Amino acid sequence: MTALTEHERRDIDTANASGRTPVVFVHGLWLLPSSWHRWRTLFEAAGYATIAPGWPDDPETVAEGNAHPSTFAKKGITDIADHVAEAVGALTTKPAVVGHSFGGLLAQIIAGRGLSAVTVAVDPAPFQGVLPLPISALRSASPVLTNPANYQRAVPLTYDQFRYAFANAVDEAEAKDLYETYAVPGAGEPLFQAAVANFNPWSEARVKTKNPERGPLLIISGELDHTVPPAISNASFKRQKRNAGVTEIVEIAGVGHSLVIDHGWEAVAGAALDFVQRFVSPGGTGGTTSLA
Repeated sequence: MTALTEHERRDIDTANASGRTPVVFVHGLWLLPSSWHRWRTLFEAAGYATIAPGWPDDPETVAEGNAHPSTFAKKGITDIADHVAEAVGALTTKPAVVGHSFGGLLAQIIAGRGLSAVTVAVDPAPFQGVLPLPISALRSASPVLTNPANYQRAVPLTYDQFRYAFANAVDEAEAKDLYETYAVPGAGEPLFQAAVANFNPWSEARVKTKNPERGPLLIISGELDHTVPPAISNASFKRQKRNAGVTEIVEIAGVGHSLVIDHGWEAVAGAALDFVQRFVSPGGTGGTTSLA
């Protein structure tokens, strides 16, 4: 397990010292924790403390990540989930967890371990048992999956690939701005692990959907998402609703996979915040559980 960075520990210490309920934001492939900066501002204005731990060895900036793509390579789903779990475990109050794409899968893994008070998975990558595999999802993953050697590599998206996989629901000018502002290389290993999850009984892309300690879960699906189309989100919901806890799904009209970073981010973040507020208050009461 990769140790928490100084920056991550500083955010955790600040959250713990605040006495407020923490919200943990988990990014997905081809993005960094900085993709959550506006969400963190919104949730903090609502009274929550926030942290956004990276994946192991994440660089601090997009420029640094693009200059050193190898830093993203050779990290599997369990490596990343354990790193996020370490950050969650360092909090003194059981947090809400919000994740996007592969971060949405990771958020569900964390919830399945009983570590989350409430969870929001935005366009989450599929886990073992989620069967739909739409053509658009295959095309979005093809920059990695078409070459088996990419399992041990980090693969950047070209602008055209990013435009299809992330930014298909925004105009050209915004798509270019999002690409330049947020896009970094993505680790190949998690994509390969998710792609074969239904053929590997020991897959790391597993979620303990029936754990009674999972807590409330919301899945947010983007209507026009190519990478995680609604068919995948709906199949994830059907697996998750077997849990005794609250399980809900909402589809946001007219948005693609860039829904957490593009001009419509606030409506998506608002849906996530509303759900979190139903179950945990900013002051650490109303269902929030101490981890101490």
